[in-house]
Amino acid sequence: MKGKQNECITIYKNRKPSHNRLLIGTPTLGIVRMEWTQARYAQVIPPNWMAAHSSVGFSHNIPLGHLVADAQNIIVNTAVRDNYEWLLLHEDDVVLPVDAFIRLNEYMKKRDIPVVSGLYCLKASPTEPLVYRGRGNSSYSKFKMGDLVWCDGVPTGCLLIHCSLLRLMSDESPDYQTPSGQIVKRVFETPAKAWFDPEHMTLQQASGTSDIYWCDRVMKEKVLERAGWKRIAKRKWPFLVDTNIKCLHIDLNTGTTYPIGGYK
Repeated sequence: MKGKQNECITIYKNRKPSHNRLLIGTPTLGIVRMEWTQARYAQVIPPNWMAAHSSVGFSHNIPLGHLVADAQNIIVNTAVRDNYEWLLLHEDDVVLPVDAFIRLNEYMKKRDIPVVSGLYCLKASPTEPLVYRGRGNSSYSKFKMGDLVWCDGVPTGCLLIHCSLLRLMSDESPDYQTPSGQIVKRVFETPAKAWFDPEHMTLQQASGTSDIYWCDRVMKEKVLERAGWKRIAKRKWPFLVDTNIKCLHIDLNTGTTYPIGGYK
C-alpha cells in the first residue's frame, strides 16, 4: 500500500509541470454582463504571463450552452488532456477584483495549497458568504475581511485547483457523453435523485450542487492524500478561501451585485 501511495505522489503532485501553467474555464450560456467583461479583461496580469503575441502558460476554455456540471467536466477534460498545472474556474456571474490574478499567482508560485477560492456571496438580500464548514448548518461567517479561512465547502465561481487532484479524479471517474456529444469524465456532478421509501411509504428526493458534490468527493475519496497533499489532507477544513479576493456575484438580468453596496 505504501508503494502505491508513493507512486500516486510521483504521478500526480510531483509530475513535471508542462509549459501549460494555467487554464481558465468559464461555464456560460453565452450571455455575460459588461461589468463581468470589464473586470475579467481589465485584470492586472502578473509578469511573464504574456510575451508579445504568445501566451505563456495561459489559456481559456469556454463551453457554451451546457449545464454547469457538464461544462465543468468539459473544462476538466481539457485541463487533464493538455497537461495543465492549474485550473481556474471562473463563472460568468462572478465579477473579479482587479488584482485577482496577482493574488492567485502567489498561490501558484508557492504551490503549497491545492484549492483556493475567492470570496463571494449569495444573490440575496440580506446575503451570506458562500463559505461552508459542515453540512446542513448554513454558511460560515465568523471571519473578518482579509482573513484566510479554511473550510470544507467552497463554490466554483472563482476557484483555483491544482490539476494533480483533477488528474487522479479523472482517472477514477466513469466516461459519459454530454448533450453536445463530447465524451468526458464525470468529475463534477449535480446530484439529483428520487426514490421510494417502503418503510415510511413515502417518495424521497435529494438534490445538491456540483461544487459541494466535488468538495465532498475530494474528502470522501481521500483525493488530497492520494495525490500527494498529505499536509493539507490532515486538516479538518482542507479548502482555503482568501477573503482578500473580494468577488461580486452579479445578477445577469438586472446587473445588481451582491453584497449590495460592496464589502464593508
